Amino acid sequence: MQFDYAPVLERLPYLVGGAWLSLQIAFLAFALGMLIGLGGASVRAYGPRWARRTVGAYVAFFTNTPQLVQIFFIFFALPDAGIVLSPFQAVLIGMTLNAGAYLTEIQRAGFESVRQPELEAAETLGFSRLQTIRYVILPHIVRVLFPPLSNQYILMTLGTSMAAVFGVEELTGRAYNINSETFRSIEVFSVAAVLYIAITLIATVSLAFIGKRFFRARMRWF
Repeated sequence: MQFDYAPVLERLPYLVGGAWLSLQIAFLAFALGMLIGLGGASVRAYGPRWARRTVGAYVAFFTNTPQLVQIFFIFFALPDAGIVLSPFQAVLIGMTLNAGAYLTEIQRAGFESVRQPELEAAETLGFSRLQTIRYVILPHIVRVLFPPLSNQYILMTLGTSMAAVFGVEELTGRAYNINSETFRSIEVFSVAAVLYIAITLIATVSLAFIGKRFFRARMRWF
C-alpha cells in the first residue's frame, strides 16, 4: 500500500477551517452550558423542593441518555411540532443542554465545597443570596473546579465530531467530504486526528495558563 498525502494536504486550509468551527461549537455550547449549570447548581443548593426536583429530573435525563440521541430528537422530532432548526442550531442546542446537565453537577460540587464559615461571614455582612453567590461562591468554584471544568471543555471539543452526522462541516464533516472525493481514508483521517490533537493540546495549554495566571488553580500542562 502506498500513501499519498498530496491530495489531502492540498485541502489542509479546508480542514483547518473545520477545526476552527469545531472550536466555535464547543466554546458556545460550553459557555451557554455554564450559565445553565450555574443556575441549576444554585437551585439544587438553595432552591425550593419542587425546583430541586425539576432540576434533578433534567440532570438525570441528559446524563443518562446518549448525546447523539438527544440531538437526533431535536433535529428530527421537533419539526413535527413545527420547530425546524438548522443542523448547526440543533447540534448547538443539543450540546448546550447536555453540557448544562453535567456542569450543573460539577458546579453543585463546588457549591457544597464552600466552607461554612465563609457563608456565615457573608450572612453577617448582610449579603443577599445573589451577592453571596457572586462574591463568595463563584470565586471559590472557579479556583477549585477549574481543572474539571477544563477537562469537560476538552471532551466537548472532541464531541463536536458528532455534528458531522447532521451535515455540519466541522473537522470530521470536512474530513468525510475529502474522503468521498479522494478515497484516501488513511491519509484523510490521520491528518484529521493530528488536527484534533493539535487543537486539544492548544486548548489544554491555554486553559492551564489561564487557570494558573488568573485563578491560582492547580493545573497540569499535560
